[in-house]
Amino acid sequence: MQNKRYHRGFTIVEMLIALAITAILLTAIAVAFNASIINFNENQNIFKAINSARQALSRITTQVRTAEKVYVDGETVAQCSVETTDGRYIRYEYNSGDKTLYMKTNGNSYVLCKNVDDMRFDKTQSPKNSFAKNVQISMTIVSGDVRQTVSAAAVVRRNLD
Repeated sequence: MQNKRYHRGFTIVEMLIALAITAILLTAIAVAFNASIINFNENQNIFKAINSARQALSRITTQVRTAEKVYVDGETVAQCSVETTDGRYIRYEYNSGDKTLYMKTNGNSYVLCKNVDDMRFDKTQSPKNSFAKNVQISMTIVSGDVRQTVSAAAVVRRNLD
């Protein structure tokens, strides 16, 4: 009976079992934390790509709505040419080689959106002249394995009458 009184600690086997259980729990927490960080980064990249596309669409539709003229470039669906009320000529052009949407004006070229997998400008010609009366824009963005299509439409206000 006296031996039981003095044995109030953990045995080496109990310590090893506790250590193994703790290691398993910490490994599971680390894996979950790592997966959470990877998911957060992927979602942030998707958000940035879609937000960039929406900003580009907003800029293009504003320019089309307030344009003096929007040119119908025949069968070209990868670009849209706009003449502003102050006489500037702006061309929005999709380059499928580098998957980028550009804005070109006065000899300068600006990147509006990257990671563009597909881009279409569908223009309807005005019956009274050779310019477009409205433009429908469709842009497909890719970020990792995610493909998202955003669309917009604009009516040229100068051609409403």
